[in-house]
Amino acid sequence: MMRGLWTAATGMNAQQLNLDVIAHNLANVNTIGFKKSRPEFQDLIYQSPRAAGTETADGQQIPVGIQIGMGVKPIAVQKLFTQGDYQQTGQQLDLAIEGNGFFQLLRNGEDVYTRAGAFKLDSTGTIVDAEGNPLQPEFIVPEEAVQINIDSGGNITALNASGDELASTRITLVRFQNPAGLYAMGKNLFGQTNASGDPVEGNPGEEGYGTIAQGFIEMSNVDVVTEMVNMIVAQRAYEINSKAIQSSDEMLSIAVNVKR
Repeated sequence: MMRGLWTAATGMNAQQLNLDVIAHNLANVNTIGFKKSRPEFQDLIYQSPRAAGTETADGQQIPVGIQIGMGVKPIAVQKLFTQGDYQQTGQQLDLAIEGNGFFQLLRNGEDVYTRAGAFKLDSTGTIVDAEGNPLQPEFIVPEEAVQINIDSGGNITALNASGDELASTRITLVRFQNPAGLYAMGKNLFGQTNASGDPVEGNPGEEGYGTIAQGFIEMSNVDVVTEMVNMIVAQRAYEINSKAIQSSDEMLSIAVNVKR
């Protein structure tokens, strides 16, 4: 059986995955704090009917051999943690990280991490995300508070109508040696893995950590134009691999019909 059939099939499977990733990126173009993904591929093993460097019967060395590749396979889908665009909202609890770092949340007793800073207050006055996961360190806004101030260093202060301080704390950020190794849990959350390394906690604006901007949110880092171009390339690559399968089939048909 012609090996080109199977080689082209691996190409079609790879481009299907490529399109799946592109579609996921485009679907989340308006998701707060979303980080786009990039698929990476690797060529498969090679058959070597004639190895380079071997000697002929006359004692001459073959300068170039014959290697036939067996196709392609997906090797990774990497999250790209480049900065997304900022959108000003004016909301007191909308926070954006300018630079490195993640907000730390507590979810079912487990630490999780996010770049989505659209926080809210629950019934107890605790600052939480859209799923009710409290921001760490936990901060409860007193009932009589009318204003919440958060500076670039993460210092958060609740004030009453007279401008007196009622409660305060400092929001910390977390970073990882390899953020691409984090586990995407959905709902704008990431979890620690062995590949990401341990979380390192620090204060905003210090030791390489980003600063916090109150009244802003970080939007998705998806570039629609780039994704559309990638989609066209993936579609054409899928099409040309299907043509290779069609050509292989036609060649087999010619071979089968040689003897009538």
